[in-house]
Amino acid sequence: MQDKLLQTPDGVRDTYDVECKKKRKVMHELHHILELYSYHDIETPTFEFFDIFNRDKGSAPSNEMYKFFDRDNNTLVLRPDITPSIARCVAKYYADEELPVRLCYTGNTYTNTLKLQGKLKEVTQIGAELVNDDSSAADAEIIATVIDCFNEIGISDFQIEIGQIDYFKGLVAESGISEDEENQIKEYIHIKNFFGLEEYVDALDISESLKKAFVAFDSLFGGISMLDKAEGYVSNETSLEAVKRLRRVYAALECYGYQDHISFDLGMLDGYNYYTGIIFRGYTYGTGDAVVKGGRYNNLLKQFGKDAPSIGFAFTVEELIMAMNRQNIDIDVDYSNTIILYDIENQGKAIKAGMKLRSEGRKIELIRKSQKKSVDDYIEYAGREHFSGLIYFEQSGDAVAYDLISRSHSKWDGNL
Repeated sequence: MQDKLLQTPDGVRDTYDVECKKKRKVMHELHHILELYSYHDIETPTFEFFDIFNRDKGSAPSNEMYKFFDRDNNTLVLRPDITPSIARCVAKYYADEELPVRLCYTGNTYTNTLKLQGKLKEVTQIGAELVNDDSSAADAEIIATVIDCFNEIGISDFQIEIGQIDYFKGLVAESGISEDEENQIKEYIHIKNFFGLEEYVDALDISESLKKAFVAFDSLFGGISMLDKAEGYVSNETSLEAVKRLRRVYAALECYGYQDHISFDLGMLDGYNYYTGIIFRGYTYGTGDAVVKGGRYNNLLKQFGKDAPSIGFAFTVEELIMAMNRQNIDIDVDYSNTIILYDIENQGKAIKAGMKLRSEGRKIELIRKSQKKSVDDYIEYAGREHFSGLIYFEQSGDAVAYDLISRSHSKWDGNL
């Protein structure tokens, strides 16, 4: 029973000591970039009413949510996604605003799904939402922000894959296929079963040109030149405009000088009923999944009473740090904490020294020395806990400073 009390449930874990410091540092650096793009912080509740996160709003299926009830028997949910909460806030607090609203957030999300075996069910996300701007320039700026985030934390080997939901939707509308047929084609494309896709499409009662267009999804990925091929397969206005939009986004990203990090994948149909145009994923080696996901969802705010275009993204911090560790990217954290160790006779001196140093911005831990422990015991402890120094007030009243980086010591002069 005692051992069980020390365990955490499946899918959650503790983060402490150096690992926690590194996580905080990465989050601080990502947030710094969002501030540079003039995003404003917002915090939303960890749990909300179930209706905030229904399937139509792009969140997880109901059976993958952590649900419970309040005293009035309302169904509450631990948020599986933060974007719907942001949409609710925008509709509530920015109802009459017509010019751009930029909001950024940090928070944990919770997903209870068997599909994530071996993955965390509680993760930390940091992201941004840009509301009231439907331009291709906004699409490009959001992606540029993501690229700057990668660069800020030292990841240089990464790729942003961009899709466009409307390209596929245009083909579906032109072909007139049923919803079931549409879903089956999406599934084949999603799992990349292109042999099955070809066989299935060949049996449909649609034109040969449309059959070729659907089957072509096995090759509609790559660099900017791929868009020429994609354009050649379609004639409907929706799909053609989707390709033109991607070209405009790419041209804007060239102005940032970020085109080398960009590729396209028109078979990216994740969140099909949620996204309304551009969709993107950010990948780097060292993790099996995208570390950042985003896209445009112009219909989401309508469900909260405000008709406004929106685009956003969210990084999964744990996936980022895993990738950084596997790429041997150093996360520079502050180890400048100092211990002041004292005997009872020098308690007053030690406290005054600690107060002085803290007033100067120094990180100080005061410890009264136990008679059962030697100074070397405390030096060893300081090393384990990643302190950079130790100051010992001896019984004589003198103080000795131990530098735990250089492994040297000298009489303390009152400064650090």
